[in-house]
Amino acid sequence: MFNVHKFTNAEARRQSDIGKGHIAVRDVSITFGQSAAAHLAVDTTSIDIAPGEFVCILGPSGCGKSTLLNAVAGYVAPTTGTVSVDEVVVDKPGPDRGMVFQQYSLLPWKTVYENVAFGPKMAGATRTEAGSVANTFLNLVGLRKFGNRYPAELSGGMQQRVGIARALANYPSVLLMDEPFGALDAQTRLVMQESLLEIWRKFGTTVVFVTHDVDEAVFLADRVLIMSAAPGRIIEDVEIKLPRPRNPDMASTPTYVEARQFCLDTIRAESRKAFEAQNV
Repeated sequence: MFNVHKFTNAEARRQSDIGKGHIAVRDVSITFGQSAAAHLAVDTTSIDIAPGEFVCILGPSGCGKSTLLNAVAGYVAPTTGTVSVDEVVVDKPGPDRGMVFQQYSLLPWKTVYENVAFGPKMAGATRTEAGSVANTFLNLVGLRKFGNRYPAELSGGMQQRVGIARALANYPSVLLMDEPFGALDAQTRLVMQESLLEIWRKFGTTVVFVTHDVDEAVFLADRVLIMSAAPGRIIEDVEIKLPRPRNPDMASTPTYVEARQFCLDTIRAESRKAFEAQNV
């Protein structure tokens, strides 16, 4: 049986990261293009996310949700304002921020095990250390016995579990997720949501999760940030007062129904604005 406590370097790193993962977005605007072709994607947005929080970002299509997430990841530079994680300004991607995309983004020529071990190797871990970390996280997502398979041999849900394991393998203080379950069927999606919450409970990583699904956001999040129609900015910060651990039966509770309806009404109003703007 694999024993995580043998791998003291990785375990010590995880323990040292407890309390980290504070995200501060300060007056961020993001513009693509120049002059007449310029497109303002995100407009003067500020956010504070505490270490260990699970925050979902909702908004109408094209409102800049993914753009804002990519700014936290370091893939997109703000035009104005700053993004920082633990008081360090983000100016490029880093191992303190793991990213999971809707498309699985696995290396098809590497096995499942090799995909998860790849990040630790690039960060300087020895082959033994990287392999140990890979096995730890494959155990965590229930895929240890599939380590020798290639991504194409796995279902969509299994590939996304590998993606989560790979994102966590560097023990990031922040996990960024861009509609990671959007391509999955409804039943697999629910299982993945519950699995993600269990992983989050164990590791205490700050999670920022972009979704277009109101039910998913309410089920997962401590807070739901709702963005306006483009150019996107945060217009509502909704605290979800459901107790944890969460379970699907909570969908019938008054607290869930009230939060869901508020989010739906807000999104519907913003989507209508976006539709009307496109037809002016």
